[in-house]
Amino acid sequence: MNQEKILLTLQHHLPAPAVAYCFQLWSTYQFLFKLRKTRITKAGDFTFHPGKTPRITINVDLHPYSFLITYIHEVAHLEVQSIFGQRVEAHGDQWKKAFQQLMSPVLTEEVFPPDILAILKKHMVNPKASSFSDSELTAALRKFDQNQASIILLSQIPEGSVFGLHGRWFKKGKLKRTRVMCREVHTKRNYLVPVDAPVSGAQLSFL
Repeated sequence: MNQEKILLTLQHHLPAPAVAYCFQLWSTYQFLFKLRKTRITKAGDFTFHPGKTPRITINVDLHPYSFLITYIHEVAHLEVQSIFGQRVEAHGDQWKKAFQQLMSPVLTEEVFPPDILAILKKHMVNPKASSFSDSELTAALRKFDQNQASIILLSQIPEGSVFGLHGRWFKKGKLKRTRVMCREVHTKRNYLVPVDAPVSGAQLSFL
């Protein structure tokens, strides 16, 4: 994307008061920025290969507040990589500090509703690798996402249930910390799905 397309994309997907700041971050780091179709296991990612421009991707269907948090989460990875290379843990202390500093300018009521802001500030004291790992924050964000207001969460259905996710069918397996091992019915491949991922068409099993 060129400069104009980056700005237009940010204007379309972010809360308006955060656009200028996020555009400034892109201008500072000059990364490739791409939108992706919904992915099962992640909302965004950062990739870097020596000699190539760093790349950040974000799921296109994220709610503006989730989009903002994910965007800055990934920029924090870029900042850590630019300073420390690959010598540090992906979501270790260096990343947490970078994420906290980069989030600080948008932790205001001008950007986030008070209901989200209070929980987000608590989350940022010790940010997790994924916002999905913080069920309180996930629930607060979902309240402002009309598309997800009536959707059942993976955590709310029993193990063994078959459910729909992004047009595919899965069987819920064992909980692995903050994610659930789920098997896609068609391919038999296993995926670690966030425990608070919204699912649809659940065929419940109580075995």
